[in-house]
Amino acid sequence: MDLELARYNMVEQQLRPWDITNQEVLDLFRTVRREDFVPPSHRNLAFADLELPIGHGQHMLKPIIEGKLLQAALPQPGARVLEIGTGTGWFAALLAQRAERVTSIERIAELAQVARSNLAYANVKNVEVVEGDAFTDALSANDPFDLIIATGSVPALPENWQALLKPGARLLAVVGQPPVQEAVMLEHTGEHIIHRSLFETCIPLLDGAHASQFVF
Repeated sequence: MDLELARYNMVEQQLRPWDITNQEVLDLFRTVRREDFVPPSHRNLAFADLELPIGHGQHMLKPIIEGKLLQAALPQPGARVLEIGTGTGWFAALLAQRAERVTSIERIAELAQVARSNLAYANVKNVEVVEGDAFTDALSANDPFDLIIATGSVPALPENWQALLKPGARLLAVVGQPPVQEAVMLEHTGEHIIHRSLFETCIPLLDGAHASQFVF
């Protein structure tokens, strides 16, 4: 299989037609090797328009969904980012190309270790993978992030995530019950938290989301 041709087709035939036009986002999909973050058995499907199984009942999102999320949340240089749901480490690797530091929290210990190995192989040094449950573990509001992004959906936004927002910070998540979900962005203006709907989609729930307490 010609991986470079498949990578080119992913960008030109999947991302661009779905209005993913930010040149930095497209360049990241060209340069960060997605095939190094998929299970070896699915390497030839690394660029397909599919949710790829990664074990433990979890999946990598379709490239077009990853592209839309990254375009909406592209971190500023020097930003500190919290990713919720590490998976194989691929999306963290994309974020790390722009951010100063990415902290990624993963509930499944085996996936956390896979992500660490993948990130080390890709020579991504500014990502810390932490084992934990973002719904129940205490996330410190004294050390807030510039951007928080969840790579799976939630029925509604957890209150403890919103408490981490400092003035100027943003939170991006896909909210709702399948099949009706939407990507939403919360931004702390200093006085208020602004809520914006971005686009409709449907992606798998984050592991552990079904057992959590939520607020709107």
